[in-house]
Amino acid sequence: MTETGLSFEATKVHRALGDPSRIRILAALRGAAGPLDASQIAAGVGLHANTVRSHLHVLMEAHLASSRPEERHRRGRPRVVYAAVAEGAAAEQSAGYRLLAEILASYLAVADAEQAGRAWGISAVEREARATSVTSDEAVARVVGLLDEFGFEPRLAPTEQGLTVLMEHCPFGEMAEESRSTVCQVHLGLMQGALAKLGAGVEADSLEPFASPGVCVAHLERIAAHS
Repeated sequence: MTETGLSFEATKVHRALGDPSRIRILAALRGAAGPLDASQIAAGVGLHANTVRSHLHVLMEAHLASSRPEERHRRGRPRVVYAAVAEGAAAEQSAGYRLLAEILASYLAVADAEQAGRAWGISAVEREARATSVTSDEAVARVVGLLDEFGFEPRLAPTEQGLTVLMEHCPFGEMAEESRSTVCQVHLGLMQGALAKLGAGVEADSLEPFASPGVCVAHLERIAAHS
């Protein structure tokens, strides 16, 4: 790719991530278990479906999201579903995943990083949430599994004060060092959103970055049931 082409692609990424709503939509797509249609995304981020479609168009122009007709085996017009472009593909088609992460972090710092993380966490477990709440142990196990899927290499460690999750790897790597406050707020929000959506009776109280070399610690707290 030429230097001019790289600059043009970088400009499209900047534009795409220059709106907090598009950041929330991209976070929802990245956290989803599979492709989502515009109505599902709208429900997760609190926007009208037509507004979501407009934002998705910008994300697709920046090669951060893709669309396709839903596979179906019955008559009728298939829905259009959307997914986040894989990190490797985004790096190849835009200015690189590191640039994407840097821009995401910079705009989240201006917007609400924790809220974006909560939207991500809610979307990630939305299909598993039921009308009746899961047990707190099941919810914690699901969130630990979710962190493992995202590459955090988590380990649950009970303590006298409650539960802690030791995360021995940060998938954002150097980004966590350069934009620690923003990145950690996103990760804390991810856990908070997932636990809240599961109706867990457990909440993520705080996240301690690099509590020991290479290890971040999330503190979980059981919520007393109201009579």
